[in-house]
Amino acid sequence: MCLRAPSAPRSSRRQPSNRARPDAAPVSARQLRATAAAVVRELTWGLRAVSQEVAHWRRLAKQVPCPKLRHDALDALRRKRGQSDGAAVFSTLPRSQNRSYLRLLVAYQVIWDYLDSVSERGASAGVQNGRQLHLALIDALDPDGPIRDYYRYSPWTEDGGYLRALVEACRDCCTRLPSYEHVRDLVLRDARRAEVLAYNHDPNAAKRDAALERWAAREFPGGHEAEWYELTGAASAGLAAFALLALACEQHCDSAQIARTHAAYFPWASAVACMLDSYADQAEDQANGDHSYIAHYPSPELAVEQTARLVSRCLTELRALPKGEWHVLIASSMVALYLSKESCRAENARHHTSRIAREGGSLTKTLLPILRLWRAIYHLRAA
Repeated sequence: MCLRAPSAPRSSRRQPSNRARPDAAPVSARQLRATAAAVVRELTWGLRAVSQEVAHWRRLAKQVPCPKLRHDALDALRRKRGQSDGAAVFSTLPRSQNRSYLRLLVAYQVIWDYLDSVSERGASAGVQNGRQLHLALIDALDPDGPIRDYYRYSPWTEDGGYLRALVEACRDCCTRLPSYEHVRDLVLRDARRAEVLAYNHDPNAAKRDAALERWAAREFPGGHEAEWYELTGAASAGLAAFALLALACEQHCDSAQIARTHAAYFPWASAVACMLDSYADQAEDQANGDHSYIAHYPSPELAVEQTARLVSRCLTELRALPKGEWHVLIASSMVALYLSKESCRAENARHHTSRIAREGGSLTKTLLPILRLWRAIYHLRAA
């Protein structure tokens, strides 16, 4: 894979390969021990703590004066609650429980989901509005920086201090992480890259894609083995910051470990999150005329093949990290959770879903039926 100029012909791009690859996530004894330890932490602490954090932000969201912003805040908390749970899974990475880190994960994900809704609603106000809104993602991870006027170009401005409260909560949590200064520069760089979210909602597809491609060329002037839409998709997911902040929870973290962790998560793990989200929602996106990242591939078959390759690459990179089994568990759970969606089990998608799941390795295939059951129970409880 490589970053190409806009005029590069489709025929020069990667072709599907049927070569068998090693198990990307084998269910070894070490993997089982890591999984058991993570499950215990989640069940005895994590899930309850996340619920408390989300409940806190829901109470504040109900007090937002502007009806449209209040709707966006509450709707994001309701529809995207799984995103908060997913972000909080990273709280299993530090050696010990860290409530400040978990609070940071939830609050930052709530900002991300809220801004996605507000930016989409205000797409008609232009990319300038979206970029201004998403400054909150930078300020939230920069305790010494300014807090800016995020609604400067927005048609709706009265949120009763909701977004500022989220930003300030994140900043406070950052100062409580003992090694935050060691990861600060990298997490802020990734937060700045999230400006691509503003382009994602541009209703003019040609203008949007050209802007995203230019962004990738500017950000990676020397080229990259990932395609431009994989890079911008990765920037739209933001998983690297969560992993780096986990390192910041420890008293000591060296620069080599920080660099290796970041390289595994950006673009590979983040691109997987974006592409699988797009894969699961592609029928809905097509019906609504929304931007679909997976539709950038030259054909549906190549889209599935390359997404499967991204999954394999992601898990291989994560396995090589210190505490690799823990990182693999998070990524395999993410892959299985996306593939357990009802849309991925439709008759016309089963073969493609199976293809992607195979590249997720043994752990992903083991988790897939478990998460399908979890989804069924969750929907029954919500009904």
